[in-house]
Amino acid sequence: MSLIASDHFRIVVGLGKSGMSLVRFLASRGVSFAVADTRENPPELATLRRDYPQVDVRCGELDVEFLCRADELYVSPGLALATPALQAAAARGVKLSGDIELFARNAKAPIIAISGSNAKSTVTTLVGEMAAAAGKRVAVGGNLGTPALDLLSDDVELYVMELSSFQLETTHDLGAEVATVLNISEDHMDRYSGLPAYHLAKHRIFRGARQVVFNRQDALTRPLLAENQPCWSFGLSVPDFKGFGLRDENGEKYLAFEFQNLMPVRELKIRGAHNQANALAALALGHAVGLPFDAMLSALRIFAGLEHRCQWVRDLDGVAWYNDSKATNVGAALAAIEGLGADIDGKLVLIAGGDGKGADFKDLRDPVAANCRAVVLMGRDRELIAQALGDAVPLVRVGSLDEAVQQCRALAQPGDAVLLSPACASLDMFKNYEERGQLFARAAEDLA
Repeated sequence: MSLIASDHFRIVVGLGKSGMSLVRFLASRGVSFAVADTRENPPELATLRRDYPQVDVRCGELDVEFLCRADELYVSPGLALATPALQAAAARGVKLSGDIELFARNAKAPIIAISGSNAKSTVTTLVGEMAAAAGKRVAVGGNLGTPALDLLSDDVELYVMELSSFQLETTHDLGAEVATVLNISEDHMDRYSGLPAYHLAKHRIFRGARQVVFNRQDALTRPLLAENQPCWSFGLSVPDFKGFGLRDENGEKYLAFEFQNLMPVRELKIRGAHNQANALAALALGHAVGLPFDAMLSALRIFAGLEHRCQWVRDLDGVAWYNDSKATNVGAALAAIEGLGADIDGKLVLIAGGDGKGADFKDLRDPVAANCRAVVLMGRDRELIAQALGDAVPLVRVGSLDEAVQQCRALAQPGDAVLLSPACASLDMFKNYEERGQLFARAAEDLA
């Protein structure tokens, strides 16, 4: 039974992946709705016209009068709520909502909700693997993979959802069983007025949450807690009560819960301190919903990480090559630089640059100076990164990814690692970060 009133009129604003999932959901419930998109030819237009020819669809500039015919607008995460037409409709009493709000109203199983500037996809996937290892009928998606509404099923026992700040802007009461913001660093500053606005959007994930997981090493991840609300923490420090962290014993480093060692860090397939933090976050989330440690640890031992996220590509002449193309912001690049830098014998040769999305690159300087032998810069905002790095390490400017790979081979020494971790989006030079990572991996594999 749907929790949506079918006698009201809705408009889906944005016809991409999540918009099409909204169309399928509303049509299956017999809800009266229309579709609008600011683009003349949105990605799913042909599918909509083929499968739902009766649906009214308006493409191009948003018509405020048309929007105001609706009781509720389901706004795509790709469209800023600050869009004047949306603001005008809201001012006239139209509710602005989204697919995650609708999902939350209709989900019958507990939700694990995961956000953060970085590592969302890795932790979401890992928690899903842990739940499956524990024998749960688990559905994983949201901002990652399958849209939320397409996951709804009476058979699901647990939902594990990756949620972006854009999705959370239109989510009013998620009501997750456990929610976390893994970390917060500047991202999407081309959409937000500053870090406080971005932080507020992320923290909407905690609305109605029954339990909370926070990062002990990032104060911005800790919400204001209700009295007696169950709360768990993770971090790379020694854990205390209700904490997951690292313990040293007889020269061996362990993942640990409270005062109990769980497994040696060396048994992880995913490399770097940042991935140790990801493993601990996943353990905290799984433990909060009652997943047994043996199942979670068995999943951890076989988890090899996600493509384009500090993914090992090859070893050549004593140099390891890593594809971290998903590092589309400064925080993600810092996690890889510091995490991998602490985990190798030599230094990093870093490839960085692209579309900086209005970010400030100054925080890269000290970690680059400490961990890198050189930085190879490419893309539209390479000079902004060069200014931020100054004379911290030698800088090499290139015009293509192939040239960057050749320069890295010349610069790297045995024991070093070459790391593509751009701290920027890819759209100035590539179709997306996946294409950037694939071309890097191919160029690295082609080296004789």
